[in-house]
Amino acid sequence: MNEQARKIREGDARALARVATGIENRDARALDALRELEPFAGHARIVGITGPPGAGKSTLVDALAVELRKRGKTLAILAVDPSSRHTGGAILGDRIRMQQHHADPGIFIRSMATRGTLGGMARATADLARLMDTAGKDYVIIETVGVGQDEIEITSVAQVTVVVLVPGMGDDVQAIKAGIMEIADIFVINKSDHPGSERVEMELHAEGFTCPVIRTVASEGKGIADLADAVADASARPKSAAPKGASIDHLGIAVQSLEDSIGFYESLGLAVARRESVAAEKVEVAMLPVGESRIELLQASSPDSPVAKFLEKRGPGLHHVALRVPDLNAAVARLQARGARLLNEPRAGAGGHIYVFVHPTSTGGVLLELIQESTN
Repeated sequence: MNEQARKIREGDARALARVATGIENRDARALDALRELEPFAGHARIVGITGPPGAGKSTLVDALAVELRKRGKTLAILAVDPSSRHTGGAILGDRIRMQQHHADPGIFIRSMATRGTLGGMARATADLARLMDTAGKDYVIIETVGVGQDEIEITSVAQVTVVVLVPGMGDDVQAIKAGIMEIADIFVINKSDHPGSERVEMELHAEGFTCPVIRTVASEGKGIADLADAVADASARPKSAAPKGASIDHLGIAVQSLEDSIGFYESLGLAVARRESVAAEKVEVAMLPVGESRIELLQASSPDSPVAKFLEKRGPGLHHVALRVPDLNAAVARLQARGARLLNEPRAGAGGHIYVFVHPTSTGGVLLELIQESTN
């Protein structure tokens, strides 16, 4: 084992910092040290903290670090910041924002510049995470730069991904659902003392997310112990493979009046998470989460809507069954090859989902809605 690698295993913070810099600069000697240290990898829990700009990720990481140290854990924080156009270095300086940890030998903090790399991470992030792991850290926390909806590179490194949201997002939950929302092992609603935190949580449940949802006020340390518990639990839990087949998204029930019908379901302990008008179908919708699926109550908004015609012919009752499929276009092609009768071309419906209806004559008697499964 070369000298730098040996010093790192002995706990030399300066050697760790030097090798980290070398890895960022793709220095051959530093990369050799990392290779020599590889047999010691596998101890650390690697946690990704990601989410949109302004969600308070740095404050959350700072508070989580305090909680983990209270529990006797050592950790490294890799904070990925935007690059300076002049120097290429990190311009926000999380090490400055986390000065309270400067004298704590149990915390190693490194700001990394993206250097033009997309996806919310720096090019050397994965290598630095492995380095911190081999150095014996219990946790490696990677804070991404504020990301957009399709910047999900953190999943290639982190064992546990925490997506941080804030109140006031409203329909933005729908807007980013197909991106970073889908990679979460844990959701954190930070700044939860602000109005709207309950709505964000209800939106998450309404969309079928079943992972833990933790409310925090990171600036005051509230909810951070619960987050640390959730991270530890998620670390111990193997990730399940994404479903490859169809799954039930919701049951659509035609009703004469939403207001009259909602009370019945509320008496069963269900709650309306979202109400929406769907112009294309001329219908008003109330969504009530039920486990990983939901019930959608449908009220006609026009006498010539399909739901109005259904009610006139059959009365209130089950209108359709909706299935999520991993590839809607492929499913449509297979159905067309079998001669199935489709009622529309794939288009956006409630919640922005892309869907198509299949006529009851092709399905055994029930109107079937196929919805495109959100993808990472």
